[in-house]
Amino acid sequence: MKLSNNFSLAELVKSQTAERKGIHNKPETDAVENLIHLAETVLQPVRNHFGKPVMISSGYRSPELCEAIGSSSKSQHAKGEAADFEIPGIDNKELATWIKENCDYDQLILEFYNEGDPNSGWVHCSISKTQPRRERLIAKRVDGKTQYEYWPV
Repeated sequence: MKLSNNFSLAELVKSQTAERKGIHNKPETDAVENLIHLAETVLQPVRNHFGKPVMISSGYRSPELCEAIGSSSKSQHAKGEAADFEIPGIDNKELATWIKENCDYDQLILEFYNEGDPNSGWVHCSISKTQPRRERLIAKRVDGKTQYEYWPV
């Protein structure tokens, strides 16, 4: 099923962890509708602007899959509202900055990015059909724990 011109449902539900652990990772109708909105609102505009494939590392995750990887079953990933991604050859900070300036989003996180290392980390972006928070964060690992800071770009 196509979600937009360049994105399919299959690539947004693919999970090696789900396959390895035999976890059902097929979204219900509401989550599919949210994935379509995510593709149309963020992913396709990113693909159109940069003209390169967007590599999705995590899209939809069933509540069971979220818990299996140490996330929350209430994550926006479990609702089909979020994706983690990057574009090979594009600095992740540049990618996140473009999204901030050009897309409607709920939450935008530059995850585990090291300044001066354009290939480090990835971008997490979520959408909301209601009132988007337009929250911008940076995720860092400090003493083995993930900490989030406001990103004032």
